[in-house]
Amino acid sequence: MTSIVQFAQYGPPDVLEVVDVPTPDPGEGEVRLRVHAAGVQPFDCATRRGDFQQWQPMPLPARLGNEVAGTVEAIGNGVSNIQVGDELIAYLDLQGYASEVVVPAANTTRKPSSMPWEEAGALSVSGQTAYTALDALGIGAGDRLLIHAAAGGVGSFAVQLAVIRGATVIGTASERNHDYLRSIGAIPVTYGPGLADRVREASPEGITAALDAIGGDALDVSMELLGTPERIVTIADWMKSSQMGIRRVGTERSAEKLRNLTGWYEDGRLKIRVAAAYPLAQAAQAHRDVETGHVSGKVVLTP
Repeated sequence: MTSIVQFAQYGPPDVLEVVDVPTPDPGEGEVRLRVHAAGVQPFDCATRRGDFQQWQPMPLPARLGNEVAGTVEAIGNGVSNIQVGDELIAYLDLQGYASEVVVPAANTTRKPSSMPWEEAGALSVSGQTAYTALDALGIGAGDRLLIHAAAGGVGSFAVQLAVIRGATVIGTASERNHDYLRSIGAIPVTYGPGLADRVREASPEGITAALDAIGGDALDVSMELLGTPERIVTIADWMKSSQMGIRRVGTERSAEKLRNLTGWYEDGRLKIRVAAAYPLAQAAQAHRDVETGHVSGKVVLTP
């Protein structure tokens, strides 16, 4: 049997429950992983609350989790270059909170031996979301990029990936996270009233692009500083961004992106910060942590 986290109704974190289901068998082109870590995202919390049911209704009970890392337990037909016992990082759709999962082999890449399981489980979706957002903005050398919620899961990846591309990064965060932002290459500024002036002080030449990972007033500040929505994207605020003409980006996932991310990790240019790790039975607490909006780095489940 396999343990999974599911919810039978939308609501607060306490609707999450652990149940046992038959262990899945891999089909054509798939592998089964014993999960060692699964990332928890703000998207998961929004799905559990029912924020998307108006646009994307889903049958209940439903599951959560789009990024995992684990050891190969079984291999389906048509899979080559993967063996039982291999350690992989994978992306999948709404089933990662589990002790075992089946994923397409094409959605995996090797876990670097130097990467702890908790960090590996936090990499796939948040890293690729940041990657996608920077691609959408066309970030390159010479850009001055403002990242809102820069110490969070996606934000901290975006800071480092932008630095790899040669950009200067100004990142908003609470003051307790400023040293962390400096350590990964950003110029920190405190969010809240007066943010636009603090950004101008930090970057007297202005900014050339903005990535929002929190929504709300951050979008207003970005528009004030740039004057046009052309080089602003958000991963957070669907409704307000549509009203302002600001693009909302999701995650364009690929094994190639994942291989690039692990490569930058191995050569020391990408760091992964795990704020907390919880067993499946404490998935509700993991969601409470993420919903505070003040997590520095990522929260993971460790089945």
